[in-house]
Amino acid sequence: MKKTVSVSFVCLAIALAAPVAGEEADNGEDNIAVLGQMLFNDVNLSKNRTQACATCHAPDMGFADPRDGAPGRAVSLGDDGHSLGSRNAPTAAYAAHVPPFGKDAVGNWIGGLFLDGRAHSGLEDQAGGPPLNPAEMGMPDKAAVVERLKENDYYVDGLKAAFGDAIFDDTDAAFAAMAKAIAAFERSAEFSTFDSKYDRYLRGEEKLTDQEELGRVLFASTQFTNCNVCHALKGERGLQDSVFSNHRYFNIGVPANPDLAATEADPGLGGVLQGADAAAERGKFRVPTLRNVAVTGPYMHNGVFKDLRTVILFYNKYNSIRKSRQIDPETGKPWAAPEVADNIAMKELQDGPALGDQRIDALVAFLKTLTDRRYEHLLDVEK
Repeated sequence: MKKTVSVSFVCLAIALAAPVAGEEADNGEDNIAVLGQMLFNDVNLSKNRTQACATCHAPDMGFADPRDGAPGRAVSLGDDGHSLGSRNAPTAAYAAHVPPFGKDAVGNWIGGLFLDGRAHSGLEDQAGGPPLNPAEMGMPDKAAVVERLKENDYYVDGLKAAFGDAIFDDTDAAFAAMAKAIAAFERSAEFSTFDSKYDRYLRGEEKLTDQEELGRVLFASTQFTNCNVCHALKGERGLQDSVFSNHRYFNIGVPANPDLAATEADPGLGGVLQGADAAAERGKFRVPTLRNVAVTGPYMHNGVFKDLRTVILFYNKYNSIRKSRQIDPETGKPWAAPEVADNIAMKELQDGPALGDQRIDALVAFLKTLTDRRYEHLLDVEK
């Protein structure tokens, strides 16, 4: 008899029959997404059966990692109970809107998943990474993952129904099918609700406070800030589907996180490319979505900043000569040197005047309006 370890037969049956994100599963893609939802939440796909995709991307916590460890929430603890990742786990929400890796019309690198874009093709490529990462889910190879899939009758039947009866005859194909199912779930409305206060404001359903409106105006301004140059206000269909990213890569001079054990500077995109491109892109990371940013800290690729206001102050330091603005409020010391001093985007960072406290607070207030409705209760939770 095949075993199902952690999820009961009844729960699996309910999950397969249940709609994803409030919509009836009435076609093949929906059924694949429901299967992906099960896989996303299944700890049995990790070596010690302790970690699922949802462990580091918790659905009730903005699809970020809510767990505290030795370095706080800066990086994630692996399935083995002691390994730590080298980067902050980004939210998986709205990841479906990141384009494939490549160059835009003017030759800038854009897109790709993981913070350095190494999952070039998108969600399917990314979904296959964590199970095989020794610092994450720790499975030794694809064959071991496929054997875990075979333990569960619902995975076997569901993947055969979706991808053909012969899917388990080829280990690579079966592993890829698992990744495709997870990616289908990540493309569902569960991950991209577009129902924040800001979205409701755009639809005329709710008003912003005076402070939030000031923050919105500042964010959209080219006179007082240039936030929206990188965190684009418009998506493919306009304001209504923006994820607040142009998906490009920049080095903004983020300091190393002293709580992490890294001995070498993180090259970011430069570690993915080769030759002259590698040198030119060293220290650059993809511009993240700002949706749910207020509830998915800590911030930056290495989780060095705990508070959202600190992030705004960090940007502001490039435009302020005030001595107090050159102090990191979280350490009480001058801002630390960049982890990678090459290729810092000084033009973009210095393109604007210094902001006073009122405007900084207004920007923070606006960023809070980008929180999905189901996470709004987290805004007042001490992080």
